[in-house]
Amino acid sequence: MSNYNLGKLQKKVKKELDADRFQHTLGVMYTASALAMCYKTDLEQAQVAGLLHDCAKCIPNDKKIRMCKERGIEITKVELEAPYLLHSKLGAWLAREKYGIDDSDILNAILWHTTGRPNMTTLEKIIFTADYIEPHRYKAENLGQVRALAFHDLNLTVCQILEDTLHYLDSGQGEIDPMSRSAYRYYHNLFFETEDKGHSLTT
Repeated sequence: MSNYNLGKLQKKVKKELDADRFQHTLGVMYTASALAMCYKTDLEQAQVAGLLHDCAKCIPNDKKIRMCKERGIEITKVELEAPYLLHSKLGAWLAREKYGIDDSDILNAILWHTTGRPNMTTLEKIIFTADYIEPHRYKAENLGQVRALAFHDLNLTVCQILEDTLHYLDSGQGEIDPMSRSAYRYYHNLFFETEDKGHSLTT
């Protein structure tokens, strides 16, 4: 894998984010690093994906739609109704085209960090989790429990995050991407099927 210049990437992405989003970004990068060490996966990949996961977040929603259309990035009905969801897809594109990231594992971790997906890679699960539990987060339900769980069982953590997120969105707080429901069903079934066999979940 390439040796990315994290300092240069950090300065570049800082220009594209507001102050709060940049602090969140640093929190995700550091948390992803800790999770990568815990689960013995590539540290640099986790740092780069964490640093760039929200690189498209502060682009206005109407511009997100326009940029996706111009670049042939698919927009679903849900995304058209809730364009903020597009920052993951557009972010993956920008990470490749603007920030020079050619690692498909990193790009996919950025792509799926909001909705999740069934059968995520370890890196994808790390960025998905780090985005939810980084130190600047404080509003999510069961946050303390999820933070503790994250360093013991990554699959179960993903399942819990998806469950809590869907519960929150089902209460009318936002649009639900169908991929999140698919991801939840996958991890929920994985957990209970594994429990029935008498085994614990592993990454």
